[in-house]
Amino acid sequence: MKNIAELNSHLIDLYQALKDGTIDVKTAAEMNNTAGKIINVQKVQLEYAELRSEAPNIPFLGGGDGN
Repeated sequence: MKNIAELNSHLIDLYQALKDGTIDVKTAAEMNNTAGKIINVQKVQLEYAELRSEAPNIPFLGGGDGN
């Protein structure tokens, strides 16, 4: 996944698969855990930029050309 919008879409698909029973709970839990870690990394980048009074360029969140 290249950006937060794709992550959101994947999480919605994951929820539906879990609800439909097409994915096992353990796999869904691990995927959800990994998504949480990805989100936390982005939050740390935002907090760091705020502490430095900078405007962050985080492609994953829609900034820059890295999408």
